[in-house]
Amino acid sequence: MIGKLKGLIDSYGEDFIILDVNGVGYVVQCSARTLQNLPRPGEAASLAIETQVREDAIRLFGFTSDSERDWFRLLQSVQGVGAKVALAILGVLAPGDLASALAMQDKAMVARAPGVGPKLAARIVAELKDKAPVFGSVDPNIARLAGDEAKSAPKPVQDAISALVNLGYGRPQAAAAVGASVKALGEAAETGALIRRGLKELAG
Repeated sequence: MIGKLKGLIDSYGEDFIILDVNGVGYVVQCSARTLQNLPRPGEAASLAIETQVREDAIRLFGFTSDSERDWFRLLQSVQGVGAKVALAILGVLAPGDLASALAMQDKAMVARAPGVGPKLAARIVAELKDKAPVFGSVDPNIARLAGDEAKSAPKPVQDAISALVNLGYGRPQAAAAVGASVKALGEAAETGALIRRGLKELAG
């Protein structure tokens, strides 16, 4: 299995590149976001690779980071999500945005990807909400609030997270909502305002 390729970009296709590795041209499929971030033909590139072997073909999928490849694998654990849909989701959402969307149960954000309808978006969010933080790709502020460091957060922030958890939300979701609220309202926001804004975030 190929796990990484390093070489020169030979050419671009609609959803792939040909990567020249010591004279061998590998066809590597990439998300739209990855394609935008790669250099011009003739320049060097290094990609984390996911190899998929089928009866009739061997396909290579390329990613700019191991984290993005992990998300590609994780997304395909959801019924109805194949390689094409997983790439489409990663094409519109960076790993950190996807983690935040899952933590906040934001189905609409996931449904922005081509080929992802409301039902599939709901299934992705429901099935992956508890697995997302494992990859640590959430906004660092949100990850901090969800972990042990929440104890060092300002008291209104701690209280707002606790209040949302007591209402039945998971800690990652509560932390994500309060984290977004702090961003919107400012560091000096009081507990009540953070809870109200947090509930709006979670309802949205």
